[in-house]
Amino acid sequence: MTPTRIALVTGGGAGIGEATCMRLARDGLAVAVLGRRPDNIGKVADAIVAAGGTAMPVLADVADQAQVAAAIAQVRATLGPIMVLVNNAGVEEFTPFPDIDDAEWDRVMAANLKGVFQVTQAVVPDMLAAGWGRIVNLTALGAQIGAANMVHYAASKGGVTAMTRSLAVELGPRGITVNEISPGFILTPMSQRAIDGDLFPVPYEQIVATYPIPRVGYPEEAAAAIAFFASEDAGYITAQTLGVNGGCCP
Repeated sequence: MTPTRIALVTGGGAGIGEATCMRLARDGLAVAVLGRRPDNIGKVADAIVAAGGTAMPVLADVADQAQVAAAIAQVRATLGPIMVLVNNAGVEEFTPFPDIDDAEWDRVMAANLKGVFQVTQAVVPDMLAAGWGRIVNLTALGAQIGAANMVHYAASKGGVTAMTRSLAVELGPRGITVNEISPGFILTPMSQRAIDGDLFPVPYEQIVATYPIPRVGYPEEAAAAIAFFASEDAGYITAQTLGVNGGCCP
């Protein structure tokens, strides 16, 4: 019998991260739900366990290297070596370019880019030892087409794409695939805050009306793409970006 694989999902307490935790658990993986908000990650882990799965909440800020190291050690001690990593945690800021200060730039880069580096570097030894692994990163549509008032956010996500492809080249011979999804307008708590704050250049309804599939996407749809990249079926796929975006950017 194949041992249960362990997945770590960062930003697992809400939105795409929550949906991914639930989907991977449904697919038979044990899931470590990592995030900064104890109530959120606890709720997700409890829901998985209530449904008959295996999960644990792990409190950490991906931008803090010491917290990341402690979190990974906790997962290994409780569940075992990590074979699937989903780098979902991130922050979003809407600021005109002339008004972005160093502190805001550093905060976005620390969460969205450095966090991916730190968590991945901490987890990869497990995959190297096993000769098998799946890393799935989240980039963003803005990194592909640009986004007004989000230069720092788009730049951080563009860095994730470069990291994804470089890691895929380096780790592919060792049995580890590295891919990413690029969500379009997915209805998450983060996007809802942007809607409520009227932060988009035009109403979001006008944005999604131009898509071939003219609606918002849902976290479960992004999670399905992530679950595929994390599966055995995706063993000959690496260094790829899959847009989950209603066809807005073929």
